[in-house]
Amino acid sequence: MEIRFEHGIKETAAMQTEELRSSFLVDKLMQDDKIQLVYSHYDRVIVGGAKPVNQKLFLDTHAELRADYFLLRRELGIINVGGKGKVTADDVVYELDKLDCLYVGKGIQKVFFESADATQPAVFYLLSSPAHAAYPVQVARKAEVENAVLGSLQTSNERTIYRYIHENGLKSCQLVMGLTILNTGSVWNTMPAHTHTRRMEAYFYFDVADDQRVFHFMGQPQQTRHIVVANHEAVISPSWSIHAGCGTSNYGFIWGMAGENYTYSDMDAVAIADLK
Repeated sequence: MEIRFEHGIKETAAMQTEELRSSFLVDKLMQDDKIQLVYSHYDRVIVGGAKPVNQKLFLDTHAELRADYFLLRRELGIINVGGKGKVTADDVVYELDKLDCLYVGKGIQKVFFESADATQPAVFYLLSSPAHAAYPVQVARKAEVENAVLGSLQTSNERTIYRYIHENGLKSCQLVMGLTILNTGSVWNTMPAHTHTRRMEAYFYFDVADDQRVFHFMGQPQQTRHIVVANHEAVISPSWSIHAGCGTSNYGFIWGMAGENYTYSDMDAVAIADLK
Protein backbone atom coordinates (compact mmCIF):
# COMPACT_ATOMS: atom_id res chain seq x y z
CA MET A 1 0.00 0.00 0.00
CA GLU A 2 1.48 3.30 -1.11
CA ILE A 3 1.35 6.20 1.37
CA ARG A 4 0.93 9.77 0.15
CA PHE A 5 1.16 12.80 2.41
CA GLU A 6 -0.61 16.12 1.89
CA HIS A 7 0.67 18.97 -0.26
CA GLY A 8 -0.14 22.61 0.47
CA ILE A 9 -1.56 25.26 -1.84
CA LYS A 10 1.72 27.12 -2.40
CA GLU A 11 3.69 23.91 -2.85
CA THR A 12 1.23 22.58 -5.43
CA ALA A 13 1.23 25.86 -7.38
CA ALA A 14 4.98 25.45 -8.00
CA MET A 15 4.82 21.84 -9.19
CA GLN A 16 5.84 20.76 -12.68
CA THR A 17 3.96 18.07 -14.61
CA GLU A 18 5.72 15.04 -13.14
CA GLU A 19 5.41 16.38 -9.59
CA LEU A 20 1.67 16.91 -10.07
CA ARG A 21 1.22 13.43 -11.47
CA SER A 22 3.23 11.67 -8.76
CA SER A 23 1.41 13.60 -6.02
CA PHE A 24 -2.22 13.45 -7.20
CA LEU A 25 -2.60 10.91 -10.04
CA VAL A 26 -3.21 7.26 -9.14
CA ASP A 27 -2.23 5.19 -12.16
CA LYS A 28 -1.67 1.43 -12.65
CA LEU A 29 -4.66 0.95 -10.36
CA MET A 30 -6.18 -2.04 -12.14
CA GLN A 31 -3.74 -4.95 -12.51
CA ASP A 32 -4.68 -8.56 -13.21
CA ASP A 33 -5.13 -10.66 -10.07
CA LYS A 34 -3.97 -7.88 -7.75
CA ILE A 35 -5.39 -5.37 -5.27
CA GLN A 36 -3.69 -1.97 -5.53
CA LEU A 37 -4.11 0.59 -2.72
CA VAL A 38 -3.02 4.19 -2.15
CA TYR A 39 -3.42 5.69 1.32
CA SER A 40 -3.89 9.46 1.10
CA HIS A 41 -3.52 11.75 4.10
CA TYR A 42 -6.31 13.93 2.70
CA ASP A 43 -8.97 12.82 5.19
CA ARG A 44 -7.11 9.48 5.32
CA VAL A 45 -8.99 7.91 2.44
CA ILE A 46 -7.72 4.85 0.63
CA VAL A 47 -8.14 4.68 -3.16
CA GLY A 48 -7.95 1.18 -4.55
CA GLY A 49 -8.54 -1.22 -7.39
CA ALA A 50 -9.20 -4.97 -7.47
CA LYS A 51 -9.14 -6.92 -10.74
CA PRO A 52 -9.65 -10.65 -10.17
CA VAL A 53 -9.08 -12.61 -13.37
CA ASN A 54 -7.89 -16.11 -12.52
CA GLN A 55 -7.84 -15.73 -8.73
CA LYS A 56 -10.15 -14.84 -5.88
CA LEU A 57 -8.65 -11.79 -4.17
CA PHE A 58 -8.68 -11.11 -0.42
CA LEU A 59 -8.67 -7.56 0.96
CA ASP A 60 -5.99 -8.00 3.58
CA THR A 61 -4.90 -5.52 6.23
CA HIS A 62 -1.60 -3.66 5.97
CA ALA A 63 1.03 -2.88 8.57
CA GLU A 64 0.46 0.86 8.08
CA LEU A 65 -3.14 0.53 9.32
CA ARG A 66 -2.14 -1.03 12.66
CA ALA A 67 -5.38 -3.02 12.46
CA ASP A 68 -6.16 -6.73 12.76
CA TYR A 69 -8.24 -6.52 9.58
CA PHE A 70 -8.82 -3.88 6.90
CA LEU A 71 -12.26 -2.68 8.06
CA LEU A 72 -11.57 -2.67 11.81
CA ARG A 73 -11.91 1.13 11.86
CA ARG A 74 -12.92 1.78 8.25
CA GLU A 75 -15.80 1.60 5.78
CA LEU A 76 -15.63 0.77 2.09
CA GLY A 77 -17.45 1.67 -1.12
CA ILE A 78 -17.10 -0.64 -4.15
CA ILE A 79 -18.28 0.01 -7.72
CA ASN A 80 -17.77 -2.52 -10.50
CA VAL A 81 -16.77 -1.00 -13.86
CA GLY A 82 -16.08 -4.31 -15.64
CA GLY A 83 -17.75 -7.66 -16.26
CA LYS A 84 -19.97 -9.53 -13.81
CA GLY A 85 -18.34 -10.06 -10.44
CA LYS A 86 -18.87 -11.17 -6.87
CA VAL A 87 -17.91 -9.63 -3.56
CA THR A 88 -18.02 -11.77 -0.44
CA ALA A 89 -18.36 -9.94 2.88
CA ASP A 90 -18.09 -12.23 5.91
CA ASP A 91 -19.41 -15.27 3.96
CA VAL A 92 -22.32 -13.41 2.32
CA VAL A 93 -21.98 -13.21 -1.48
CA TYR A 94 -23.11 -10.13 -3.42
CA GLU A 95 -23.24 -10.27 -7.22
CA LEU A 96 -22.40 -6.99 -8.96
CA ASP A 97 -23.04 -6.18 -12.61
CA LYS A 98 -21.27 -3.28 -14.28
CA LEU A 99 -21.87 -0.01 -12.38
CA ASP A 100 -23.52 -1.70 -9.39
CA CYS A 101 -22.32 -0.50 -5.98
CA LEU A 102 -21.70 -2.27 -2.67
CA TYR A 103 -21.20 -0.56 0.68
CA VAL A 104 -19.29 -2.55 3.32
CA GLY A 105 -19.35 -1.17 6.83
CA LYS A 106 -16.95 -1.04 9.74
CA GLY A 107 -16.39 -4.39 11.45
CA ILE A 108 -16.63 -6.71 8.44
CA GLN A 109 -13.56 -8.92 8.73
CA LYS A 110 -13.27 -10.78 5.43
CA VAL A 111 -13.81 -9.25 1.96
CA PHE A 112 -13.13 -11.23 -1.22
CA PHE A 113 -13.37 -10.25 -4.91
CA GLU A 114 -13.87 -12.58 -7.87
CA SER A 115 -15.03 -12.52 -11.49
CA ALA A 116 -17.84 -14.57 -12.98
CA ASP A 117 -15.93 -14.99 -16.26
CA ALA A 118 -12.15 -14.67 -16.63
CA THR A 119 -12.54 -13.57 -20.26
CA GLN A 120 -14.62 -10.58 -19.09
CA PRO A 121 -13.23 -9.89 -15.62
CA ALA A 122 -14.84 -7.67 -13.05
CA VAL A 123 -13.00 -4.42 -12.33
CA PHE A 124 -13.72 -3.13 -8.83
CA TYR A 125 -12.97 0.47 -7.85
CA LEU A 126 -12.54 0.87 -4.08
CA LEU A 127 -12.79 3.93 -1.86
CA SER A 128 -12.37 3.61 1.91
CA SER A 129 -12.54 6.16 4.71
CA PRO A 130 -12.21 6.01 8.49
CA ALA A 131 -15.46 5.20 10.31
CA HIS A 132 -16.54 5.64 13.92
CA ALA A 133 -19.91 3.86 13.52
CA ALA A 134 -20.97 0.60 11.89
CA TYR A 135 -23.58 0.43 9.11
CA PRO A 136 -24.84 -2.75 7.42
CA VAL A 137 -23.60 -4.08 4.10
CA GLN A 138 -25.89 -2.76 1.35
CA VAL A 139 -26.07 -3.06 -2.42
CA ALA A 140 -27.36 -0.53 -4.97
CA ARG A 141 -28.14 -1.34 -8.59
CA LYS A 142 -27.48 1.32 -11.22
CA ALA A 143 -31.00 0.93 -12.63
CA GLU A 144 -32.57 1.55 -9.21
CA VAL A 145 -30.62 4.42 -7.64
CA GLU A 146 -31.47 8.12 -7.55
CA ASN A 147 -30.25 9.90 -10.68
CA ALA A 148 -30.49 13.28 -12.34
CA VAL A 149 -29.83 14.55 -15.86
CA LEU A 150 -27.92 17.83 -15.87
CA GLY A 151 -26.28 20.13 -18.39
CA SER A 152 -26.93 20.38 -22.11
CA LEU A 153 -25.35 19.57 -25.46
CA GLN A 154 -25.07 23.30 -26.11
CA THR A 155 -22.48 23.53 -23.30
CA SER A 156 -21.00 20.07 -24.03
CA ASN A 157 -21.87 18.73 -20.57
CA GLU A 158 -25.12 16.76 -20.83
CA ARG A 159 -24.68 14.05 -18.23
CA THR A 160 -26.48 11.71 -15.86
CA ILE A 161 -25.48 11.64 -12.19
CA TYR A 162 -26.10 8.47 -10.16
CA ARG A 163 -25.97 8.80 -6.36
CA TYR A 164 -25.19 5.60 -4.45
CA ILE A 165 -23.77 6.25 -0.98
CA HIS A 166 -25.24 9.45 0.49
CA GLU A 167 -27.67 10.69 3.11
CA ASN A 168 -30.73 9.61 1.10
CA GLY A 169 -29.22 6.41 -0.34
CA LEU A 170 -26.94 3.72 1.07
CA LYS A 171 -26.15 4.74 4.63
CA SER A 172 -22.56 5.26 5.74
CA CYS A 173 -20.56 6.92 8.47
CA GLN A 174 -18.90 9.62 6.33
CA LEU A 175 -18.32 8.16 2.87
CA VAL A 176 -20.24 9.68 -0.08
CA MET A 177 -20.01 8.01 -3.49
CA GLY A 178 -21.60 7.91 -6.93
CA LEU A 179 -20.83 8.24 -10.61
CA THR A 180 -21.46 10.42 -13.63
CA ILE A 181 -21.85 9.35 -17.27
CA LEU A 182 -21.47 11.92 -20.05
CA ASN A 183 -23.71 11.57 -23.09
CA THR A 184 -22.32 11.24 -26.59
CA GLY A 185 -21.21 14.67 -27.77
CA SER A 186 -20.51 15.93 -24.24
CA VAL A 187 -17.05 16.15 -22.71
CA TRP A 188 -17.10 18.56 -19.73
CA ASN A 189 -17.68 17.32 -16.18
CA THR A 190 -18.36 19.40 -13.06
CA MET A 191 -18.44 22.67 -14.92
CA PRO A 192 -19.15 25.24 -13.49
CA ALA A 193 -16.62 24.04 -10.96
CA HIS A 194 -16.78 24.11 -7.18
CA THR A 195 -14.77 23.48 -4.04
CA HIS A 196 -15.76 22.12 -0.62
CA THR A 197 -13.22 22.78 2.10
CA ARG A 198 -15.04 20.47 4.49
CA ARG A 199 -14.14 17.31 2.56
CA MET A 200 -11.72 15.94 0.00
CA GLU A 201 -12.74 14.15 -3.19
CA ALA A 202 -11.37 11.49 -5.52
CA TYR A 203 -12.26 10.98 -9.18
CA PHE A 204 -11.86 7.64 -11.00
CA TYR A 205 -12.25 7.74 -14.78
CA PHE A 206 -13.67 4.78 -16.73
CA ASP A 207 -14.90 3.96 -20.23
CA VAL A 208 -12.18 6.20 -21.66
CA ALA A 209 -11.16 4.75 -25.03
CA ASP A 210 -7.51 3.67 -25.35
CA ASP A 211 -6.75 6.46 -27.83
CA GLN A 212 -8.60 9.15 -25.84
CA ARG A 213 -7.76 11.11 -22.68
CA VAL A 214 -9.38 13.34 -20.06
CA PHE A 215 -7.80 16.63 -18.99
CA HIS A 216 -8.53 16.81 -15.26
CA PHE A 217 -8.41 20.33 -13.83
CA MET A 218 -7.38 20.95 -10.22
CA GLY A 219 -5.89 23.69 -8.08
CA GLN A 220 -7.34 26.89 -6.67
CA PRO A 221 -10.02 28.49 -8.87
CA GLN A 222 -7.73 31.41 -9.72
CA GLN A 223 -4.67 29.22 -10.30
CA THR A 224 -5.78 26.05 -12.06
CA ARG A 225 -3.54 23.16 -13.09
CA HIS A 226 -4.26 20.09 -15.18
CA ILE A 227 -3.39 16.38 -15.25
CA VAL A 228 -3.89 14.21 -18.34
CA VAL A 229 -5.74 11.04 -17.31
CA ALA A 230 -6.21 7.70 -19.10
CA ASN A 231 -8.78 4.95 -18.55
CA HIS A 232 -8.97 3.44 -15.05
CA GLU A 233 -6.85 6.16 -13.48
CA ALA A 234 -7.84 8.25 -10.46
CA VAL A 235 -7.07 11.75 -9.19
CA ILE A 236 -6.93 12.69 -5.52
CA SER A 237 -8.41 16.15 -5.01
CA PRO A 238 -7.59 18.27 -1.91
CA SER A 239 -10.45 20.07 -0.20
CA TRP A 240 -9.17 23.45 -1.43
CA SER A 241 -9.04 22.37 -5.06
CA ILE A 242 -11.56 22.41 -7.87
CA HIS A 243 -12.17 19.03 -9.56
CA ALA A 244 -13.40 19.13 -13.12
CA GLY A 245 -12.45 17.64 -16.45
CA CYS A 246 -12.73 17.79 -20.21
CA GLY A 247 -12.30 14.73 -22.39
CA THR A 248 -11.37 14.21 -26.01
CA SER A 249 -14.52 12.06 -26.13
CA ASN A 250 -17.34 11.21 -23.72
CA TYR A 251 -16.57 8.98 -20.71
CA GLY A 252 -17.69 8.18 -17.17
CA PHE A 253 -16.20 8.85 -13.75
CA ILE A 254 -16.78 7.77 -10.17
CA TRP A 255 -16.73 10.49 -7.54
CA GLY A 256 -16.22 9.88 -3.85
CA MET A 257 -15.85 12.14 -0.84
CA ALA A 258 -14.97 11.98 2.84
CA GLY A 259 -14.49 14.62 5.50
CA GLU A 260 -16.41 16.73 7.96
CA ASN A 261 -19.68 17.22 6.07
CA TYR A 262 -21.83 14.28 4.85
CA THR A 263 -24.28 16.41 2.84
CA TYR A 264 -23.96 15.77 -0.91
CA SER A 265 -24.91 19.33 -1.89
CA ASP A 266 -22.29 20.98 0.34
CA MET A 267 -20.18 22.89 -2.19
CA ASP A 268 -18.96 26.41 -2.94
CA ALA A 269 -19.64 27.22 -6.59
CA VAL A 270 -17.09 28.99 -8.77
CA ALA A 271 -18.32 31.03 -11.72
CA ILE A 272 -16.72 30.08 -15.04
CA ALA A 273 -15.72 33.72 -15.59
CA ASP A 274 -13.72 33.65 -12.33
CA LEU A 275 -11.51 30.72 -13.31
CA LYS A 276 -7.90 31.45 -14.20
